[in-house]
Amino acid sequence: MAKRDFYEVLGVEKGASDKEIKKAYRRMAMKYHPDRNPDDKDAEEHFKEVNEAFEILSDDQKRAAYDQYGHAGVDPNMGGMGGAGGFGGGAGGFGDIFGDVFGDIFGGGGHGHSRSSVQRGADLRYQLELSLEEAVKGTTKKIKIPSLLGCNSCDGSGAKKGTSAVTCTTCGGMGQVRMQQGFFSVQQTCPDCHGTGKMIKDPCRECHGEGRVQEYKTLSVKIPSGVDTGDRIRLAGEGEAGVNGGPAGDLYVQVSVADHPIFQRDGKHLYCEVPITFVDAALGGELEVPTLDGRVKLKIPKETQTGKLFRLRDKGVTPVRGGGRGDLMCRVVVETPVHLTERQRELMSELKDTFAAEGEDRQSPKKTSFFEGVKKFFDDMAS
Repeated sequence: MAKRDFYEVLGVEKGASDKEIKKAYRRMAMKYHPDRNPDDKDAEEHFKEVNEAFEILSDDQKRAAYDQYGHAGVDPNMGGMGGAGGFGGGAGGFGDIFGDVFGDIFGGGGHGHSRSSVQRGADLRYQLELSLEEAVKGTTKKIKIPSLLGCNSCDGSGAKKGTSAVTCTTCGGMGQVRMQQGFFSVQQTCPDCHGTGKMIKDPCRECHGEGRVQEYKTLSVKIPSGVDTGDRIRLAGEGEAGVNGGPAGDLYVQVSVADHPIFQRDGKHLYCEVPITFVDAALGGELEVPTLDGRVKLKIPKETQTGKLFRLRDKGVTPVRGGGRGDLMCRVVVETPVHLTERQRELMSELKDTFAAEGEDRQSPKKTSFFEGVKKFFDDMAS
């Protein structure tokens, strides 16, 4: 069966640049890759054809021979240069760029370069619960966290003091090894050095070759005023120690504000309920109410109804991200008297009689309006 033109296989013009050829190869290889087309013989043949075309056209010498003599110029059976169709051979072969295209699938590193043995430490998170007062006013808290710290005995190298790591004999220091899987080669992380390219023959006794040890450390965390649940504070470099001298990660302190027995917070405003007596609600009066700054006087006007909100300006929270201070909203709740004495019951009965004499619609307009609405509702149902 006659072979197709290699440029046609990749879908490029004869004068295509190396970049265009490589881009076209990646597109076609991903399309026909066996992992994407399991048990599809046609796709497998196309995949081999695409690879053969790329191996020839990505090599300047082979491409020149192909352009001048066609398939005969690169077919060893016809006296050509040879090497076409090989998997993993040649400088521009499939094996060299396999990690580039399919590295994410098989864990290859791309072009055989070792990954750096220096790694940044992991970030850590610490959940810190604050009282409302601490969150509103700011404070400094000491926290104790477990963390991987650089080993002092080996200075983080993992090797016993006076020794050092040596080049990995399995991968030759590249951090990657090439394995043959069927008709193609796969580039994988070296199983012995785990991609570092180095091996420790005499490990440190303190960290057992890890270069890091787990310890507890105590930190002082400055909490700015106005923080709220969900805010977090970043402490740079206070996370886990890096590997092989890499930089440490960061510590993120996640803030959670505990419930308060008196106040509820909504953004920069505070809310609280203030119980008042029946007499204060009817006749008016003056009460002391709590704020986070101390007690203040709240004037209750006469005939105050339960649920009424009183605003105390600038008694709330100053937001951590800036802006004016919020307010304290006091919601009054009229409390029905309990444990009445005999004399108090008599007085309440006399008061009730005066209400009836005057007409309840004057003293209790909401009650009168409600029952009028109820009567109309049932009248409408009956009609």
